[in-house]
Amino acid sequence: MGNKIRLGIIYGGKTSEHEVSLLTALSIMKAVDKNKYEVQPIYVQMDGTWLKGGPIADQVLESVNVLRLDGGVSSGSNDHDQEKQGQITLAGNQSLMGKPANVMSIHQEVDVIFPVIHGPNGEDGTVQGLLELADIPYVGTGVMASAVGMDKLMMKNVFAQAGLDQVQYMGFLRSQIEREVDSVMNQIEQKLGYPCFVKPANMGSSVGITKAKDRDDLRGALELACKFDRRIIVEEFIKAREVEIGVLGNEELRTSVIGEVIAAKEFYDYEAKYKGGGTDLKIPADLPQQVADRIAEMAKTAFQALDGSGLSRVDFFYDEENDRVVINEVNTMPGFTPFSMYPMLFAEAGIPYAELIDQLVQLGLERYEEKQRNIVAAEELE
Repeated sequence: MGNKIRLGIIYGGKTSEHEVSLLTALSIMKAVDKNKYEVQPIYVQMDGTWLKGGPIADQVLESVNVLRLDGGVSSGSNDHDQEKQGQITLAGNQSLMGKPANVMSIHQEVDVIFPVIHGPNGEDGTVQGLLELADIPYVGTGVMASAVGMDKLMMKNVFAQAGLDQVQYMGFLRSQIEREVDSVMNQIEQKLGYPCFVKPANMGSSVGITKAKDRDDLRGALELACKFDRRIIVEEFIKAREVEIGVLGNEELRTSVIGEVIAAKEFYDYEAKYKGGGTDLKIPADLPQQVADRIAEMAKTAFQALDGSGLSRVDFFYDEENDRVVINEVNTMPGFTPFSMYPMLFAEAGIPYAELIDQLVQLGLERYEEKQRNIVAAEELE
């Protein structure tokens, strides 16, 4: 056990994507090579409480319920002894026992962290900043790239600076919408027309997104989006195919094959992404080679514009009629559930799931080592 990499997986979180995070964590824990890694669960409850469990065993991975660490006293005569030893082997649907996690000292118990909290308070740079302060290597993008990648308005500003083609869009504050909703709707109608997409600026997994087809739809869409964020983005609709590509690496980048999302509904919503929802994922997508090459290059450009590292899934629209490729967004912590596009794209590209996890962990460690080269005090120059 001494040579194993102690891999901490942070999941859950105070976010609307709490359940998605549990599914992602379960998938990774099932797939990771237990001969190479000692996996340690770190659960962030919905109220923000952090709990750390001991190393897990295969027999506890039957459902996500076992990942909901319980800070109380579990039934069973030897649970307390197991907790003290850090060897948690409960099975079935029981929750694993956990102990309060001192985040700033977790580096003494793990070698690297794989954070899989999706959405706000996890994917937006907050957890990444905490791990930076705690001096812990971690998988995925850093603070700035995570924050910009989470905020759709900031992301579009960066894409524009990088010269990437995008749909027209408008940004509004919740206070502005609540104060003068009719004026806001008039502006949207004049610039974007119908249909249009209304989205919270900071929310993933298609949460709070509506395709508005008329003024009544638009009013309801704005009200819904305002429940999730104080900044709202409204985008024009274009008739196009929705395609996605994975990016893997730090400075030397590799792209996956391209996948196409053929939504049975109006768009690729939360239910379709994580519960199937009748959506068809075509991997690889049937695209002309020159279009595929263009998408791959644009994905790398977007990744580098954000100063990404580790992994990202980059989503595009392909307008066949006008031979136009339009970037939609970058997801800096894509899901790893059975329905998730990112691991399937790289599996098709020749990197199986367990190997993909290996590479991501290595990339996280490499980025940490690279950062250690930075001088942090002037005295170091002497």
